[in-house]
Parts: sequence; C-alpha cells; structure tokens
Amino acid sequence: MKQREREELKGRVLCAAVLEKAGFAIDLKESTRRAVKHRRGSDIIIVIHEGRGWFDPLSDAKGDVFSLIQHLDGVAFTDVLVRAAELAGFQAAEPIWQSPRMQRPIVSLAERWRARRDLRPGSATWRYLRQERHLPESVLRAGTRQYRLREGPHGSLWAAHVDDGGIVTGWEERGPQWRGFSTGGMKVLFRLGAPDALRFCITEAAIDAMSLAALEGLREGSLYLSTGGGWSPATDAAVRTLATRPGAQLVAATDANSQGEAFAGRLREIAETADCDCIRLTPLADDWNEALKEKAREEQERRNGRRDLPHTRRPHQG
Repeated sequence: MKQREREELKGRVLCAAVLEKAGFAIDLKESTRRAVKHRRGSDIIIVIHEGRGWFDPLSDAKGDVFSLIQHLDGVAFTDVLVRAAELAGFQAAEPIWQSPRMQRPIVSLAERWRARRDLRPGSATWRYLRQERHLPESVLRAGTRQYRLREGPHGSLWAAHVDDGGIVTGWEERGPQWRGFSTGGMKVLFRLGAPDALRFCITEAAIDAMSLAALEGLREGSLYLSTGGGWSPATDAAVRTLATRPGAQLVAATDANSQGEAFAGRLREIAETADCDCIRLTPLADDWNEALKEKAREEQERRNGRRDLPHTRRPHQG
C-alpha cells in the first residue's frame, strides 16, 4: 500500500472505532469533549485530537490509529493495515453529553476558579467532606489556607491542580453525585502540604490525598499529591521535577488495585531515573478515603463501647 493510500485509510478510521471493536466502553463521567476516556477492565485509553490520536495514561504509549491497533493487538504493520481497512466506514458510538454544546462567552480558568467561594464551615460542601468523607477540620482548613479548595455547585468540591509555579491549571470536581474534571482544564498535580517538602505522597484523587494527610496528621516535610485519576504528560513532568530535589522520596500511595499498582510502577521508574528513594504505601482498604472512614467507624465503636460499660456506684454511706 502506497503512502498516499495509507494516509487516506488513516483518515477514514477513528480511534473510537478500534476501541469499540476491542471491547472498550466510554467512561462518560471521566471524559470531556477534548479527551474521551475508554475503559476495558483495568485498561484505559484516552482518545484526543477529535478521534485521531490517543494515549495510555498508565504507560508512555500514544500515537495515531495505526499505532493504537498495534498497541492493542501486537501485530505487524501489514496486519495493522488489514485490520484498519476492515474498520473503514465503521461508525463508533458517540458520547451523549449531558448538555448540548452552546456558544458561551469564553471565561478563563483563573476567572472561573476565582468566582467560586472558599470552603466555609457549615456549607453544603463542608458537610459533605466532614460527614460523608470524614475529613477533619485541620485538613480542610489547611487546604483552604493554601488556596487549593473551592466550593463547587450542589455541595461539590473543587480541588485545584497547579503547575510548578502554583498556577491553577484545572480542578478535580467531586460531590455526593458527581465526579469529573474541569472543562478545558489540564491535569498536573493537586498539592497539599509543605511547598519545600522532600517526601512526596502521590495518590489518585484529591480526596485520597487529603485522607492520607489526615491519617498521617499532615506529616511535617510531606507534600500530598493527586494525579486526578490519570497520568498526563504534564503530570509526568511535574513528578519528575519533584523527584530531582536533593534527598527526595517518592511515596507511591496509590489505590490497592491493579491500576494503583500500575501507577506505582511508573513512580518506581521515575525514582530510578532520578536516583531518588521510592516506597510503596498501600491503604488497608481500596483507597485512602475508605481507610479513613474505616478508622472513623472503629473509633466510634470504641466510644460506644465505653458508653455501654456499666456505671459503678459509690458504696452507700449510712
């Protein structure tokens, strides 16, 4: 097949078609119009560039539709062309977004972030974090002081991702019935703790980063980080920058599952390249917030047990 014919074939096959045929499904809650997340078990592929490009957030793999077929099937390039030709004209399922695309005034990320209120005691977001997530006031106040937390709509939390200069690049959105990432934002790292830290605890969600901080009592010299559930090139670069600090230690505090182990493997590779220390810290539950809630339940049971003890009576004095 000539180069011109290959380019024509590439233009007729979208990455979404390859993924749908391979058994992947769209994760609408974790997707945006510019980056659509596809899942198959623990496998994740993010489709970008209007369906023409892709990357694997758990590895360095990325490319066009031909390289995607090769990545999934492990076949020679001649077989890649055959399989792509079989998909030419195949129409993959389109994501159904919750609201139609509308022409709206362009508002910068910084303006959208500043427009939201700081986290306040007694608000719906505060109650969600305290009562449902069992996050202590000390951690919530620390996040607010560092301008990392805002109140989103309907009692949700906005947790800022910032670059090395502290500029907000986007935010994780988490509430009682909603989870996502800011439209048009970029995942880098959520950061909570000492800016000059040497111990870097990397989790997969801001809620987990704050939960680990709570379990450790905001350990001195530690920075609690979240990748926002993915591993973008910007996240990779930010972690590598932190790893180059003299005396740095990477703490792979990712979830206790296969995806968490995959992220931990990436952190070990970064540590080896930067020649810094790396340890694995695994939650006793599926994630750090579940571990925090389990600790809260145990403490409540102990308190209830003490209240249930029979009261002693003073001897009668006649």
